[in-house]
Amino acid sequence: MVRSMLRYTTAGESHGKCLIALIEGVPYGTPVSLDPVNAELARRQGGYGRGARMKLEKDEAQVIGGVRKGHALGSPVTLQIMNRVQNAEELNPITRPRPGHADLAGAMKFGTQDARDVAERSSARETAARVAAGAFANGLLGSFGIRVLGYVVEVGGVTSPTRLDDADELVRVREESMFYALDKDLDERIKAKVDEAKQAGDTLGGLFEVRVFGAPPGLGSHAGWESKLDGALARALMSVQTVKAVEVGLGFEAARRAGSQMHDEIVVGGDGKLARSRNNAGGIEGGMTNGQTVIVRAACKPISTLRKPMRTVDLAAKEEAQALYERSDVCVVPAASVIGQAVVAFEIARAFLEKFGGDTFEETRQRHEAYRRQLEQYAK
Repeated sequence: MVRSMLRYTTAGESHGKCLIALIEGVPYGTPVSLDPVNAELARRQGGYGRGARMKLEKDEAQVIGGVRKGHALGSPVTLQIMNRVQNAEELNPITRPRPGHADLAGAMKFGTQDARDVAERSSARETAARVAAGAFANGLLGSFGIRVLGYVVEVGGVTSPTRLDDADELVRVREESMFYALDKDLDERIKAKVDEAKQAGDTLGGLFEVRVFGAPPGLGSHAGWESKLDGALARALMSVQTVKAVEVGLGFEAARRAGSQMHDEIVVGGDGKLARSRNNAGGIEGGMTNGQTVIVRAACKPISTLRKPMRTVDLAAKEEAQALYERSDVCVVPAASVIGQAVVAFEIARAFLEKFGGDTFEETRQRHEAYRRQLEQYAK
């Protein structure tokens, strides 16, 4: 089994003092800037359809360990995000679990009638720490010409068909959309769907996609199931609270095609380098990147806290009731695309350092450059 060099842990509760992201395995000398981290934290709070909590919080990360004078020290990098709402001790118990949430399963797991202890950690508020860790990893990847970008492709059944193969253009177009989509012209249609759901006391889900530009071939491994990159990406994305399904490349559509219409033929490109006729595989074959753009897609369920509550059972009274409602969003798909980008970036960075990582950033750079030279043998 390949030893994972890079990992992260998050800590903190939704209404506690703060959230923490502790990142281990960052090579000494890695350049560190919080500007891109805080930019991603702000994007996570944006997107049309967010609730009142986002107006109360202003997420900013602070380094509390592992960095000095703008570079990593080789020790764990610790990022802290303070909560402005810090009233966990005063909050009422949750005895009316919300369908679709962790409330009931968690309460049964711990043998309690108060699901508040479960909800404080299962809340999507925790993903602010994951976004911080992923944005940090994306910054590391950027030093090696790799960019990980997420965007929305569907909300409430309104689908955007546009895909962009230029990273700079993708960012420009995405930032013009209130839903972080690549078809700004669809914003008003999607907004109408979200407004309709809000009026009805309901919520909406959708799809987001993440593209990894510039990843070299060979990240991940075919040698063991636990080392396959597509498996790691699927697990990371499925761990995001709202995600219920993940696809790589064509995903489920691949099952409907003949092999001749599915697999990407290997050709010699105009520059004399090996290329593919298309990218149905989504940039991953045999658990490894193949040099093409990595493309993964995730489906987000509608969130489970509704203004018009669904039926449940009061655990204390042992009778049917309406599920608890607290401040909530109507649509989190734009925010989910930011979180998805973050967790994908971290898995790509993990695979990158498993292949090239050394004790120092400079060692990593030298190994990456040597590999780039090695790949030249596959060109004419």
